[in-house]
Amino acid sequence: MTNHPRLTMPRMPRAILTLIAGAAVLTAAPSAGAGQSWTTADPVLERIWEMGMEESQLEELGRALLDSIGPRLTGSPGIDRAHDWAVQTLEGWGINAENEQYGTWRGWDRGITHVDLLEPRVRTLEATQLAWSPPSGGPIEGPVVLIPEWADEGEYSAWLENEVPGSFVAISFPEPTCRPDSHYETFGTDGALTRMSQERAAAAQAFAGRIPSQIGAFRRELEDAGALGILQSGWATGTTGVNRIFGTNTRTAPTIDLSCEDYGLVARLAESGQAPMLRVNTESVDLGEVPVFNTIGRIEGTERPEEYVILSAHYDSWDGASGATDNGTGSITMLEAMRILSEVHPQPTRTILIALWGGEEQGLNGSRRFAAMHPIIVENLQALFNQDNGTGRVVNISMQGLVEAGDPWSRWISRIPSEITDHIALGLPGVPSSGGTDHASFICHGAPAFSLSSLSWGYGSHTWHTNRDTYDKLVFEELRNNATLIAMLAYLAAEDPETVSRTRRSELPGGAEWPTCQPGQSSFGG
Repeated sequence: MTNHPRLTMPRMPRAILTLIAGAAVLTAAPSAGAGQSWTTADPVLERIWEMGMEESQLEELGRALLDSIGPRLTGSPGIDRAHDWAVQTLEGWGINAENEQYGTWRGWDRGITHVDLLEPRVRTLEATQLAWSPPSGGPIEGPVVLIPEWADEGEYSAWLENEVPGSFVAISFPEPTCRPDSHYETFGTDGALTRMSQERAAAAQAFAGRIPSQIGAFRRELEDAGALGILQSGWATGTTGVNRIFGTNTRTAPTIDLSCEDYGLVARLAESGQAPMLRVNTESVDLGEVPVFNTIGRIEGTERPEEYVILSAHYDSWDGASGATDNGTGSITMLEAMRILSEVHPQPTRTILIALWGGEEQGLNGSRRFAAMHPIIVENLQALFNQDNGTGRVVNISMQGLVEAGDPWSRWISRIPSEITDHIALGLPGVPSSGGTDHASFICHGAPAFSLSSLSWGYGSHTWHTNRDTYDKLVFEELRNNATLIAMLAYLAAEDPETVSRTRRSELPGGAEWPTCQPGQSSFGG
């Protein structure tokens, strides 16, 4: 891997376990003002609090990763820069670190996306080329056409032959409104939201009938017919107009996501016969098969170095924005926790690892391959703490079907100040995850791997896989809480004289079976 210049930075609770509806919920007395609610004197925990809450470097880490480096699509130069920066940052704290290759993936480098409406009026449109889309090869101009209603294969074939060549084809349902649903609830008359939603659903269903095949195959059919480009809009219906930005499988026609408003504009112009014309310029480079990596940092254990505590977060992102809450937040949280531990507890009993996975969005590939490559670590895992879903404070932790895991969690949580723990519900015994995020790559082996799920802060509606997932969405008060919590959990798990039990539930709800482990793809699409 090419080395890149380093982005420098300055060097810088009592819980009660209560069973409620089958879950263990941690409650506590009200916050003790500016003090902390300690149940026992522990200078390490006290210093972790000071560093995490009063000497945080999360803002600097976030600016370096999210603003300076930016999006981290698997196989892109952006994630390579991020991996190199993480190694250099960890080593700057005295932590041994490396980028470990786990396989290969299809490399792709994003360039500019610029789209202008030329006719019937001039307007620069909000547009994003989809990941792995081919470039336009310079500015290209052409009309916009909509998918027509067609009665039989003959009509559809005639449209493909006569209208598609040399045109930008708009393939998404044009939303009747880009207002959030809340506006209809707040300002509309009685039933306004219901009426609008019903009309929208009926129109969307009718539009879906125009698409003759699955969307991937349909895109290929359009470019084979000579489409100049493909337009779509991944608007998150009912929210605030943010767009979901994913990838594409086209080979010759650039695929472009337009904002809800601008897509609606060009679609209405085309539908009303006003012949909208676009100029499109997209730059991207297909890099072919490239190596992909996980960043692994290590604080070596002293007495039980062959046993492991892992701080886990996926490092890759979709690249319509900078991947701030998915999963820049989890990544900088784990980095901050390691920074704290390296200063406060540099000689733990067990080895503490940080793992920044390089391929979660493509099928948990980074963590799955790591588990397959390191069976000894999986076999000797004391605990893995994974955080993925946004900027909010941790509020839910499932025991993942490990029936005795509540015992060590009770020991750990009871020593952490209630200012942190009084938000947290423990699911006992919980059910194992088969996917979703990277702890699943370890719990399928029966290893004690736990997902620390956060309060939403609009994650599903406003930031998850959208073109608005940027640094400004981070809530640092919440992240300081999480980094401090995770550093404390890592310390307590590393020093626990007992080993976390792997005893599983004998039966899972609904007749489900314990998930089987997947090897992880080692190359694009295979």
